[in-house]
Amino acid sequence: MHVGIVTRSFPEMTNEQAAAFMARTGFTVTELCLSQTDSKYWTYNGMSDLSDLSEARVSEIADIYRRHGITVHALGVFTNLIEEDEARRQDILAYFERHMQYARAAGIPIVSTECGFDPASRGVRADVYEARFNRLLDSLRWLCGKAEQYDLTVALEPCVIDIVPSAKRMLDTISQVGSPRLKVLLDPANLIANSSERDMFAYLGPHVAYFHGKDRKVNDAKGRNIGEGEIDWPLFFSLLHKTHEDVPFIIEYPRADNCAEILRRVREYDRQAVAMAGGNT
Repeated sequence: MHVGIVTRSFPEMTNEQAAAFMARTGFTVTELCLSQTDSKYWTYNGMSDLSDLSEARVSEIADIYRRHGITVHALGVFTNLIEEDEARRQDILAYFERHMQYARAAGIPIVSTECGFDPASRGVRADVYEARFNRLLDSLRWLCGKAEQYDLTVALEPCVIDIVPSAKRMLDTISQVGSPRLKVLLDPANLIANSSERDMFAYLGPHVAYFHGKDRKVNDAKGRNIGEGEIDWPLFFSLLHKTHEDVPFIIEYPRADNCAEILRRVREYDRQAVAMAGGNT
C-alpha cells in the first residue's frame, strides 16, 4: 500500500524540509497544497492571491518532493464550489483553473477539492439544498470541461456535513455531471456516519482517485487521527487491497511530532487486514 501524508501537515517547514522529513519518516506520496513557509498560497474554502506564483515555481516545488522519492499525486485546491455570489463563484472557478494550469505544468495528474460551504450554514438545509446542489453540478461540469482541456482529473471529496454527504450521493453526483474527468477523493472519515466501509467501495470503487486517511466517531463534527475514531480500519484496508492496491492512501491531520506514530498504526491495521484475508490481498 502506498502511504503518504499531505503537505499541510508541515506548515512550519519549507518544501525542502517537508520533503526530506516525509522521506525519513517513511512516506512515499503526497497531496501538495501550497502551504509551506516558502509557498504560502493555500486557503481553505476560499481564494488566495496567486499573482506572483508562476507555473515554473510550482514545477520547482513538485520536483523538490520527487527528488526525495515522494510522488506528487494531487494538487489540493479545496475551494468553495457552491458560492452563492455569482461573480465570486466565477472568480473561484478561474482560481481553480489556474491551479489546473499549475498541475499540468508540474506533471501533477489530479486537482482536488471539497464541495465548499457557507461557514454560517454548513450542511444539508432543506431551504437551500436544491439551489446549492445545482450550483455544485454547474461548477463541476465547467471544471470537468477544463480538466478535459488540460488532461487532468478533478477529485471531489464528499463529507457528511456537506452538500454531498454519502457514498450514494457522491455516485449520483458523478452520474449527473457525466464526465470521466470527475473522480472521488475517498475519505472514510467523511462518510462513516452515512455509509459503511463496504458501502463506500460498493458505490464508489470504480471512481476512486485516491484516499484520505483520518478517523471519526459517527457523532463527531470533526475528524480525528487514525485509530481514535470508529472506522474499522482492518476491514477498510482489506477492501482497499482487493481492487485499489496501487491507489495512494494519504494521511491527514498528524503533524511532525506524531505522524510516525500514525504511520505505525496504519501499518499495524494493514497487517491485520492481511491476516483477515489469510495472507492474500
